[in-house]
Amino acid sequence: MKIVAIEREYGSGAANIGKTIADRLGWRFWDHEITNEIARRLHCKAESVQQREERMDSMFYRLMKAFMRGSFEAGVATPNLELLDAEQLSILFEKVITQIAEGGNCVIIGRAAPWFLRERKDTFRVFLYAPSEEKFRRTLAQGKSRDETENLLETVDRDRAAFIRKYYNKEWPDRYIYHMMLNVNCGDEIAVETILHCMRMQDARDAGVPAI
Repeated sequence: MKIVAIEREYGSGAANIGKTIADRLGWRFWDHEITNEIARRLHCKAESVQQREERMDSMFYRLMKAFMRGSFEAGVATPNLELLDAEQLSILFEKVITQIAEGGNCVIIGRAAPWFLRERKDTFRVFLYAPSEEKFRRTLAQGKSRDETENLLETVDRDRAAFIRKYYNKEWPDRYIYHMMLNVNCGDEIAVETILHCMRMQDARDAGVPAI
């Protein structure tokens, strides 16, 4: 395994868990860095990517909104994004994630990365979730107000699931593309160790040798 692709419920602490895994492995970590890379290619500010994505003018923007809400982005207008249609922007996200994966040794958070990389044999795909009270606690700890926390927890995952159900006739998350689905109520350290252990087990199975 050379890549960890993590999808998550909002508020499940995926960024912290993914960053810890990347640090333990000495791998590169990709979260808001993906937004920065998109902005670099479009010659615009990173904040602009989120604003353009927020415009609900097509199914593709709605898809990116559903899978990016809650990540590190803000908003400033830019002509470059105005000239880019929705389908092209969606393709660009997939292209960037695919190219990141080609470099190997990386942990990628969200943005449909497990789906884009579902055919890669060197990608360990994880889905993180948690009980509502745990997600509420984690989100509050990020400095958000109670009202904002309640709104985010009520809408983000619901929007993701509704979009996938409407346009792809699938349930979100699509359980069959993941190697594991983990309840992070166990705590970040246990989650990190569990993912790393399961990666080693998967590598050993693929190599046909006993796992360590």
